[in-house]
Amino acid sequence: MKITDIKSYPVRAGARNLFVLKIESDEGYYGLGESGVSGRELAVRGAATHFREFLIGKDPMAIGALWQETYRSQYFEGGRVLTGALSAIDIALHDLVAKKLGVPVYQLLGGAHRDHVPCFATSSYPLQGPEVIEDAVKMVEEGWSVIRFTPGHPHVEGDATLFEPRDSIAVTAEWLIKVREALGPRPVLGIDYHHRLSVAEAASFCQMLPPHTLDFLEEPIRDESPEAYHALRSMTNVPFAIGEEISSKWHFLPYIERGLTNFARVDICNVGGFTEAKKVAGWCEAHYIDLMPHNPLGPICTAASIHLAASAPNFDTLEDRTREGLTYSKDLFPVQPALEGNRYPVPTGPGLGVEFNEDAADGDFEFWEAPHLHRRDGSYTNW
Repeated sequence: MKITDIKSYPVRAGARNLFVLKIESDEGYYGLGESGVSGRELAVRGAATHFREFLIGKDPMAIGALWQETYRSQYFEGGRVLTGALSAIDIALHDLVAKKLGVPVYQLLGGAHRDHVPCFATSSYPLQGPEVIEDAVKMVEEGWSVIRFTPGHPHVEGDATLFEPRDSIAVTAEWLIKVREALGPRPVLGIDYHHRLSVAEAASFCQMLPPHTLDFLEEPIRDESPEAYHALRSMTNVPFAIGEEISSKWHFLPYIERGLTNFARVDICNVGGFTEAKKVAGWCEAHYIDLMPHNPLGPICTAASIHLAASAPNFDTLEDRTREGLTYSKDLFPVQPALEGNRYPVPTGPGLGVEFNEDAADGDFEFWEAPHLHRRDGSYTNW
């Protein structure tokens, strides 16, 4: 069997852009993959176009060797754009090979450890008003046992792109304490600060919270400096959930080896696909770290994350955005994972269990920029 074509589809899908990749073979089998470099899909397409030139004619069954060849095919190896493209290729190869063999992808990864994949959902409201308490209570009634929140911010100037960290941590801590009081000790509560804080600001936020207010703090600061996370780790005992930006096992190394994360937010569409994600998962298992995969993208990312979660013994919960309305049309994805309550069933059909309508995607792309947040003095800060 040989690879005959690799097609790239940067596509607008509802409220966001996706990058979908399709690998075709001379035996009629094909696989689908997805990249996680949101907002820079055309850059990923450029990288995938370069990789296509030497991958056509290769044996798609040689997944591990193709990963190594693709990663090492340039002097400037690594980086999020290149590994985003490699992730899409690796996921598509697993889908193709699993279809060829007539098995679900997780059977290529050692088989399933569970019959369903539990998920967490995010509240529809930021932590800055009584509606967030009402929503959190409703989520518990709906069956969610792990709930994530987004930070509050008093936009007194009426500017949605204004973000002052000290204002945010004050109001967020105030309302997070009230949410915990309303829900009691049983639900698992987390918050995603989306790397918008400094070490001092993140430490101050944690120190505002009584014990067991928060079960995990997600991405409080950027991940470029493990030393910064080491300093923050020494200032608080709140568990960290880190890793959605991390693009290789080497990048994950200090966070695992030095105990800087308690939950690995591995993103299969950024880290290098199944081949790399399974290595990170095994490494985490050796350090008693559970996976909490990042899953903010399309149905291919969700399906791949489900198969990864099914195959990993050290799995906690999967991010799911369905409750927030992040769903995709059946015209574009005629077959896609379906949430059942607060979980996904582990699929039993061949491949990933996703279908993509190329005709519905052709030529449909819009430029999108993440919010360019700024502080009161006019300087830019992280989104």
